[in-house]
Amino acid sequence: MNRDGDAYQKGLAKLRTMTDDQGVQMIENYRNISPRFVDMMVGYGFGEVYDRDVLDQQQRTLITLSSLISQGAFEQLPFHIRAALKAGFSAEEIVEVMLQCSAYAGFPKAATAIRIAGEIFEEKGISAVRDDEEKPGSP
Repeated sequence: MNRDGDAYQKGLAKLRTMTDDQGVQMIENYRNISPRFVDMMVGYGFGEVYDRDVLDQQQRTLITLSSLISQGAFEQLPFHIRAALKAGFSAEEIVEVMLQCSAYAGFPKAATAIRIAGEIFEEKGISAVRDDEEKPGSP
């Protein structure tokens, strides 16, 4: 598998539907350490796994977020939270995934995930607090 292969090109096309240039660059930054790793990650991960048609992109996004939180793979979360937003998830839905994970993966992992999501929401000017929840500073 290499950059010129069909799987890599298919993966790169899928990746571009999920993220922006910043997200693609995050993955390409691994190239100076291991070009083979990038080829495998893009070609297999995005070209083969993400591009299958059994599950839709929304379902794959939920599974990915849940898996990363459960593993404690927090360094990958910013990329996939941004991808979830691009896929049409609301901040509220993303936080709900994290709340669900708290029961199965534990509160420390969910708390870290919520903190990371909060940083991304703030960066994008998004509020994740629902109208029926207590807002910070309210009585």
